[in-house]
Amino acid sequence: MNALTAALKEELNVEMVSVFGLSIPESVVVSWGIMAFLVLGSILLTRNLRVEHITKRQAVLETVVTTINDFFVGLLGENGKRYVPYLVSVALYIGCSNLIGVFGIKPPTKDLNVTAALALMSIEYAGIHARGGLGFLKSLTAPTPIMTPMNILEIAIRPTSLCMRLFGNVLGAFVIMELIKLVVPVFVPAVFSLYFDLFDGLIQTYVFVFLTSLFMKESIGDEE
Repeated sequence: MNALTAALKEELNVEMVSVFGLSIPESVVVSWGIMAFLVLGSILLTRNLRVEHITKRQAVLETVVTTINDFFVGLLGENGKRYVPYLVSVALYIGCSNLIGVFGIKPPTKDLNVTAALALMSIEYAGIHARGGLGFLKSLTAPTPIMTPMNILEIAIRPTSLCMRLFGNVLGAFVIMELIKLVVPVFVPAVFSLYFDLFDGLIQTYVFVFLTSLFMKESIGDEE
């Protein structure tokens, strides 16, 4: 158990990387790399698009984009269409962050600061934008002023639960892997590592954006 404790402490430790003389968290540097990869991939996938006589690549891309768009619009309603590009971007980022562990790189989602920032951006902005600053403050007293403490607590709980769910699941997968290595040090850990880095990583991505969509829907209100 001492080995597990030491490994867990090392995993929770946020390494600092020197970039042009500045000390920057490793999770931020890795995130820059993921963003550069996504931007480059987007440019390559969307170049030479056509209106007529489209290529197979464009047909597949349009099908995927339409399917994803319909999925999120179904969750958010028409009033939430403006958030679809953001949610897709978050899904791609989290997916790449979780999958990057396959290459021996520490996923940014193992940094609590990253998951907390994603949760805050994903939930609170939608409610403030939909109601406006004053409307958002008024909503804290709904349905009666006596409910204000509970409403404030709810605002704090939502991003916290979303943040800890993603962080906890990613960290939990690491703990399970370390325990498996202690019990069965040969072959089996490699199989489970592939599962947690690929399958479980994608599931956590889906869960995060799905719950985010539900919270956003509640924040912006039902479409009327």
